[in-house]
Amino acid sequence: MKRRQARELALQALFQLDNHEISIEEAIGHVTEETDPFLTQVVTGVVNYKEEIDATLTDKLENWSLSRLPKIERTVLRIAVFELLYNKETPAKVVINEALEISKIFGDEKSSRFVNGVLSKYTEQ
Repeated sequence: MKRRQARELALQALFQLDNHEISIEEAIGHVTEETDPFLTQVVTGVVNYKEEIDATLTDKLENWSLSRLPKIERTVLRIAVFELLYNKETPAKVVINEALEISKIFGDEKSSRFVNGVLSKYTEQ
């Protein structure tokens, strides 16, 4: 499974977890029958580090609260921030580009611009 597909499935699995009280394994099982280590790593990582991820996102959001974000944007951001902070094997540019592409697929026309604006703050020094 390619990483793009794993990220898209991670988005769907995390969406399941946000809406239902099920296990990580069940959420992944609802979106694919394949087992993929990267998919499992991303979903598990976002769930395990959700508080830390949300805290950093809250610091980066301007004029927004995390709870007001549409679920798609919030979940795409959580996946990307997990990769940026805890899974350093993928370059930041790639992580951000993947998040933008996924937000274009699952979000509306403004989603990718919003996601880009937030994630670009993680690369500013």
